[in-house]
Amino acid sequence: MASTALIIGATGGFGSEMALALRNHGWQVRAMHRKPKAAARQLADMPFIDWVKGDAMNAADVKAAAVNADLIVHAVNPPGYRNWAGTVVPMIDNTIAAAKANGARILFPGTVYNFGPDAFPLLAETSPQNPKTRKGKLRVEMERRLRAASGEGVPVLILRAGDFFGSRYAGNNWFAQGLVKPGKPVRAVTYPGPHKIGHAWAYLPDMAETAARLLGRTGELQAFEVFHFGGHWLEHGIEMADAIRAAARRPDAPIRKLPWFALTLLSPFVETFREMREMRYLWKKPVRLDDTKLAAFLGAVPHTPLDIAVRQSLAALGCLGAGDLNPEDETLSLTSLTEGTIQ
Repeated sequence: MASTALIIGATGGFGSEMALALRNHGWQVRAMHRKPKAAARQLADMPFIDWVKGDAMNAADVKAAAVNADLIVHAVNPPGYRNWAGTVVPMIDNTIAAAKANGARILFPGTVYNFGPDAFPLLAETSPQNPKTRKGKLRVEMERRLRAASGEGVPVLILRAGDFFGSRYAGNNWFAQGLVKPGKPVRAVTYPGPHKIGHAWAYLPDMAETAARLLGRTGELQAFEVFHFGGHWLEHGIEMADAIRAAARRPDAPIRKLPWFALTLLSPFVETFREMREMRYLWKKPVRLDDTKLAAFLGAVPHTPLDIAVRQSLAALGCLGAGDLNPEDETLSLTSLTEGTIQ
């Protein structure tokens, strides 16, 4: 019988891509949502998902949704960064309790929020976690609880990556919320950082495929296993803005600075701006993930070329016209996922 995965947060970027990747690897996919009918309409191109009703903040709902599940993908986040302090820890506790009750493994997408400047510029799985932000401290606490759970019989896999891009379901990511405007043609690109500071990006289809391959080798994983996903390391950072302009066939489109000053002024009144402002330090210095361990384990890490990844991302967000996506892009992307290349 096929293994069953429960995805919490399937309508988000990572969750939706994990649904596709797991399905491609032969898993039965179940997803929990407060409004399952609406979620099914949103992900109408994924009819294979078995939707169940439930709230990630309700422990009984999560436990019931996880019955007979072999894996729980914890991909849920508060929309727009709102109320992290009041939601993320209770939600991870509910996932841990459900996994423990049902004998399931937990897959958790990690972030670089856990780290402070003392760990920069190259982050290994063993780098010290001394965050300077509220979200970073919450992330560290979530992973501390996951590690504790692994000692109580709940196997945990964390795949850590840089900034996400590459899904139709934008969620909380800089690409869709900061650099471009979903649903609108690219007329300009907003870039949050200096033009010569390296930055790490994670193309979500590649990241999800990587996670699925790791889950296919669970017998070789430790009870608490962490891998860093290198993704697209851009040495000067601004290459992402250039790739967006090239994909949109607007090479002369202006690259604008993010108005950090305005975000600072409005942050006392707009929670999303306040949370975005807190992450500015990640744009001021190069922060790269060392994926040596991942490459050694898998042998080949899925990696879609940047130009194809950006073009597909913009098309998925409704930022390109019908003629802007080359027919061969999909074939090339699928080839990269099938064969993989070491970065």
